[in-house]
Amino acid sequence: MIDWLKNGLKLLSSKQRHQHKYSGESAPSAGSSSNHRKHRAARNATSDLSRQSKKVEEYLADAKIVTRGEHSISREHIDDNALKVLYRLHKAGFHACLVGGAVRDLLLAKTPKDFDVATNATPEQVKDLFRNCRLIGRRFRLAHVHFGRQIIEVATYRTNHDHTQSGSVDESGRIVRDNVYGGIDDDVWRRDFTANALYYDIANFSIIDFVGGLEDIRQRQLKMIGDAQIRYREDPVRMLRAIRFAAKLDFSIEEKSRTPIYELGSLLQDIPPARLYEEVLKLFHSGHALKSFEALNEYDLLHYLFPAAAQAIKDDPQHLRLLQLAMKNTDDRICNNMRVTPAFLFAALLWAPVAKRAEEINEKGMPYSVAIQKAATAVMSQQVKSISIPRRFTSTMRDIWGLQTRFHYRKGRRAQAVLEHPKFRAAYDFLCLRAQSGEAVADESEWWTQFQQQSSSNTSAVSESSDGKASDSKSSGRRRRRKPRSQNHSSNQTSDD
Repeated sequence: MIDWLKNGLKLLSSKQRHQHKYSGESAPSAGSSSNHRKHRAARNATSDLSRQSKKVEEYLADAKIVTRGEHSISREHIDDNALKVLYRLHKAGFHACLVGGAVRDLLLAKTPKDFDVATNATPEQVKDLFRNCRLIGRRFRLAHVHFGRQIIEVATYRTNHDHTQSGSVDESGRIVRDNVYGGIDDDVWRRDFTANALYYDIANFSIIDFVGGLEDIRQRQLKMIGDAQIRYREDPVRMLRAIRFAAKLDFSIEEKSRTPIYELGSLLQDIPPARLYEEVLKLFHSGHALKSFEALNEYDLLHYLFPAAAQAIKDDPQHLRLLQLAMKNTDDRICNNMRVTPAFLFAALLWAPVAKRAEEINEKGMPYSVAIQKAATAVMSQQVKSISIPRRFTSTMRDIWGLQTRFHYRKGRRAQAVLEHPKFRAAYDFLCLRAQSGEAVADESEWWTQFQQQSSSNTSAVSESSDGKASDSKSSGRRRRRKPRSQNHSSNQTSDD
């Protein structure tokens, strides 16, 4: 087994030498083997790898190296699968580091959500090392190493995109393609914040710091690497990331990194709605929704994510109170390990514009229950231009809004039908939030709270009664005779409803 491993490592080393041999020469002929064609494709994707011939020590000349005894990170707190990836890359002769939020969180004594790896191996070389690897992405070419349902993301060190055709920037400064590889000293300048630009080197268990990230973590400060305005233009989503990290870590945003956000919010309009949906979920479903929401308001970014909600807040401050309560409710549920659904927060964010539109339609003679569905369609058709919301959530949002129009049913079968609706609980919670925010639905909220308690008591009593009388009813051997239908059946049905 040991000899087999040694032979395998020698083979990998020979493949690497073979690739570097041709890195500056013309491509192999058309009659080359499949291996040569594979390496030719890799060379075309990594045209700026000339600096890779330098030693790692030269790359680290300008970095601050914090040795194992000087920091608090232990391999005991690093995911086993991440360690497998790091060790295999290292043994194959590549430089491999744990990077980003995982290093930051470990230094803050937090449990990282993800473990990302950075290396000088190209995505194709990573794929050669791991059979369970898949290559993804066009704008950012990445290697995903799968361990069951867990994915360890492996990224190749990147360099400046300005000097090669492999990188591309649009007229606004936004990066639209970024597959230009380089060394670790180049890669650090492509990362967003100093706190996220620390590398944990598996070779000697040290921390590599090029940009003062360790000091910023100690000061609990979020600082953009490089010129903040240029970096936000490269990727406007970084503004949302700044808000999310500041809320999550309880960090302050450094002044030079904070000021451009007020001016560049409109750049978010160029981001695909599907990508913004994912970013909004991270903002609101990570346990710090209220802080993130307040920051979105402060920097006037809510206007570009939920324009109808932002306008509703300006028109009526009471809507702001409803949203604050909804955000806090979500944070509390996540803190208590309870389930949450994006549909609830989206329903809260768009409730005011939907209710206003429904009233306008209702005044024209349409029943309110129908008007609110018409209003929902109109409001959501505008909203999806900013943030796309999957249909499985828009359906739940419609149910939550529609049930608000049925909570005035407090008699007979209609009340019971509302109680038995699959989305009753979400709609009831939403009704309670409306009452807490000051809307005139406190009586309805209180009545439905009591009605649930009574229904629960009655159900328990019936269950106990049926358990005690089941044998009697069977022993009698009689069937209850059906009562004849009365002439007043239709009026009784109406009164029951």
